[in-house]
Amino acid sequence: MNETLQSLQFSSNTLFLMLGAVMIFAMHAGFAFLEVGTVRQKNQVNALVKIMTDWSASTVVYFLIGFPIAYGINFWMDAGSLSNLFNGKIVVGARGFDLVHCFFLTTFAACIPAIISGGIAERAKFWPQFFAGAILAGLCYPLFESIIWGRFTFFQDSLVAMTGAKFHDYAGSVVVHSMGGWLALPAIVILGQRIGRWTNGVSQGIPVSNIPFLALGSWVLAIGWFGFNVMSAQDISAISGLVAVNSLFAMAGGIIFALFFSKNDPGFIHNGALAGLIAICSGSDVVHPFGAFFIGGIASIIFIVGFQVETERLKIDDVLGVWPLHGLTGSWGGIATGIFGQKFLGGTGGVTLGAQIAGTIAAIIIALVASSLVYMILKRTVGIRLSNEEELRGADLSSHNISAYPEQDIRG
Repeated sequence: MNETLQSLQFSSNTLFLMLGAVMIFAMHAGFAFLEVGTVRQKNQVNALVKIMTDWSASTVVYFLIGFPIAYGINFWMDAGSLSNLFNGKIVVGARGFDLVHCFFLTTFAACIPAIISGGIAERAKFWPQFFAGAILAGLCYPLFESIIWGRFTFFQDSLVAMTGAKFHDYAGSVVVHSMGGWLALPAIVILGQRIGRWTNGVSQGIPVSNIPFLALGSWVLAIGWFGFNVMSAQDISAISGLVAVNSLFAMAGGIIFALFFSKNDPGFIHNGALAGLIAICSGSDVVHPFGAFFIGGIASIIFIVGFQVETERLKIDDVLGVWPLHGLTGSWGGIATGIFGQKFLGGTGGVTLGAQIAGTIAAIIIALVASSLVYMILKRTVGIRLSNEEELRGADLSSHNISAYPEQDIRG
């Protein structure tokens, strides 16, 4: 009887994680279409190819390097042993749990190059970014993952000693999104502005190419996000309806706040949904739904104001606004957990503002240092930017020798 129950538990948990992994994998289509709808038509193929190839590179490097770094588990063994691997040990009937666990966490790691892709769109060389994404997803990201979720406990232990609680990041507001946004910032700055974005210091807005594609990307991401957050339980017995409803309320808060603060701008509204979902990842298991609503709403305002300041005052050419969307709102999500997770605000408690601030700052520092090193080395060796001629021609033709609508080109 015990063996039967254990087998059922392994099967259920493996299926649970596999379904979550597939839902998050589908989110990468959302990343792709969000970028396709935002960039100009001459760069749409490049957006689609980047997300697909970055996903594949992330899969390989995270399997070989990233997951072993973060959790101390490697897969250098025969297939029979792999099918019975559980927490790094051979357990008969484990149903390949560790393999699916790696698949699930690969979908998180692959978000890193997908986030960066949107910031450096329309002027980055394809191959240098392909390798940069692999380095960041397979090495830099897992190092931070290892001290928050993984096998190295020294950072969390020090926070407990100093603040009385660990840094709490249930589904990755900081570990995934803040890291991704802050990793993108040096890349965007080092790469430089697109040709024509500013003329004599005056902003020349470049309109998005396709609002329906942008909206489709937002919808696909939003739906998949419930796998991102709810399945972060990583055990079917730990699944929480609170996480699901908090994700829903944060998304609604992000949309409603964006509706009013952006004066009904469709780009900000669809990204406002994502801002809310990014911010709630961290505390989705400890805050009240009303708290989640305001976490998402404030995140939406942070994104709107942050994007305007970034582009118009700082003159940082962040095409999709990935630094304010993921970097700033992800950081807000980590800190907001320490505020709205308190019992006097309806939360469950067990979190401290000090630990949340410390963990968030650590992510920012590590991301800025790692990204600056990677992109400066690439810039000074192989180069990271298309030539002026290639950029004006468009990344589709320059990098892939085909446009998004080749039949129209032939007819033309």
